[in-house]
Amino acid sequence: MSLFQNILIIVALIVGAGFLSLSEIALAGARKVKLKIMSEAGDLRAQRVLDLQENSADFFAASQIGLNAIAILGGILGEAAFRPYFVQLLSHFYVGPWSETIGFALSFTMVTSLFILFADLMPKRMAMIAPEKIAVSVIDAIQVFIKVCKPLAWFINAIANIIFRLFKINTKRDDNITFDDISAVMDAGAQAGVLQKQEHHFIENVFELEERNVPSSMTPRENVVFFTIKESEASIRQKLAEYPYSKFLVCSSSIDEVIGYVDSKDILVRILNNQSLLQLNENTIRNVLTIPDTLTLSELLDRFRSTKEKFAVVINEYALVVGVITLSDIMMTVMGDWVTPIESEQQIIKRDSDSWLIDGSTPIEDIKHALGIDQMQDEENYETIAGFMMYQLRKIPRPADFVEFDEYKFEVVDVDHFKIDQLLVTRIGNRLTDHHNSQQELDS
Repeated sequence: MSLFQNILIIVALIVGAGFLSLSEIALAGARKVKLKIMSEAGDLRAQRVLDLQENSADFFAASQIGLNAIAILGGILGEAAFRPYFVQLLSHFYVGPWSETIGFALSFTMVTSLFILFADLMPKRMAMIAPEKIAVSVIDAIQVFIKVCKPLAWFINAIANIIFRLFKINTKRDDNITFDDISAVMDAGAQAGVLQKQEHHFIENVFELEERNVPSSMTPRENVVFFTIKESEASIRQKLAEYPYSKFLVCSSSIDEVIGYVDSKDILVRILNNQSLLQLNENTIRNVLTIPDTLTLSELLDRFRSTKEKFAVVINEYALVVGVITLSDIMMTVMGDWVTPIESEQQIIKRDSDSWLIDGSTPIEDIKHALGIDQMQDEENYETIAGFMMYQLRKIPRPADFVEFDEYKFEVVDVDHFKIDQLLVTRIGNRLTDHHNSQQELDS
């Protein structure tokens, strides 16, 4: 054959190998979520791509048969076609026993480079740009190619399956989507500008509802304002004026003897109509939802939805009231920093780049966010930063008691009746590093 004919054949082989490389990466890299969306929109080719991904062994076997056959044939033809011309060109500069070897090396290098560039590297990079779009474009041709290679592909797959079984290798692809996968997608969307900062923040907090327990967002027992069943009208009016809550617990004599709750709107209507309150009765007291403190916020949200309630009393294993929680409290957890109260009421106040003043009742999840800590030690045993200190110290903390954890120093600043009111958290990472380096110098 002439040089022109050889070049045409090699070009055809490169195009064929490029098509197989393009298809292989596109079909393997096409995301199922996008393909399902395309399929639901009416693109039948997307469904065929999904079916092929479920049973991809035949395709990969056929692809490797084609790629290797083309590469071998291209090497044979290329070497035979171009070596004489390289030897002839080389004769102008060198004539000797190494001429044939040098000519072979040059022709081999040229053909290999052409295949690497145009049949492998460029097609694969192109396929990574838009794998779903390319996958649906090539699926028809690929299915014809698979049928052509079916007998040999079946034989190769049979041998491969035997080897996999011998070495107990599981070849089933795990397509389950985890929270880490979703989180990575959200981070990528935020970096690309698809998700705004607040949208990313809200979505992240929604997923945390499954991990955070009710005590992390409730109003604790000591801050609960309640009426007793025999509360005087003057006292009720005073509490309504002093505390702008929409709902108040009604108890027999103490907070642990809950009867129900009243809606401040019902009481205000009576006051506006100049009706005497006298004392609370069954006409104004409503049944209250009671929940254990072990529920997650996600479970409580389901409970609110099923009962049509928006207010609940939280009790512990000893049937003692530990707090109250509303639907608004859960929404505040989702909104997070975007509904942060004014500075004087913040639970976490940043003093400078390396220190924070933190309220003892601050939920541990908020501490992790503020300090950038992935995991607190044994965090399943406590809900707040005060609980963390008591768990670590194994005693009732006093002012100046401290704990060092994950390059931070947690120091008790104020205690009121055994309750940790405030802590000072200081970053000590740099100091620990300097101490470690100094110790190494002393050791040496």
